[in-house]
Amino acid sequence: MDLGLVGQAVGMFAVTNIDDILILALFFGQAAGAGRLGVLRVVLGQYLGFLAILVASIAGAFGAGLLPDQAIPYLGLVPLFLGLRAAWRVWRGRRDGEDDTAEPAAAGGPGILQVAAVTLANGGDNIGVYVPVFAVAGAGGMVVYVSVFLIGVAVWCAAGRFFATRPVIAEALSRWGHILLPIVLIGIGLLILVEGGAFGL
Repeated sequence: MDLGLVGQAVGMFAVTNIDDILILALFFGQAAGAGRLGVLRVVLGQYLGFLAILVASIAGAFGAGLLPDQAIPYLGLVPLFLGLRAAWRVWRGRRDGEDDTAEPAAAGGPGILQVAAVTLANGGDNIGVYVPVFAVAGAGGMVVYVSVFLIGVAVWCAAGRFFATRPVIAEALSRWGHILLPIVLIGIGLLILVEGGAFGL
């Protein structure tokens, strides 16, 4: 195996997915009340979303773009919607006089499809980076990239879980995670929309 190619794949994954660790930590923090099942949902959702990115990238490398370039910025609507929905739940809970930490625990953390949707939307612009690299790498090189990326997802999930379970961070996420998550999701959604030029922004 070409170690240089493996190194390039590791570097590309890290650079293009660095912001996912924060999102994963927030998701794992929300899933804490649901035990192993909550953790499993986050991991499966992360893999599902990243597999969708890889499928679109591989298809694009073979000349069959599943996502037109002009559609990618509108993926920002997904985290924006999820963030606004989470913010509404927090606001409604406060208005009804509920405990701030009750909503995330009662919900059992994020679902598989919610995590997958955020992962896909947040990594939608990665497709534009991966497609030309995959096209040049050829079939053998593509296998190396995909293998390294899938291992990278496991490492990212472990890192997100690690941060979410550190006592200081876990306490902060337990106390503020339900407020931070909507802010982060809305911020990501707006960033994707603005940077992509959606709606003429």
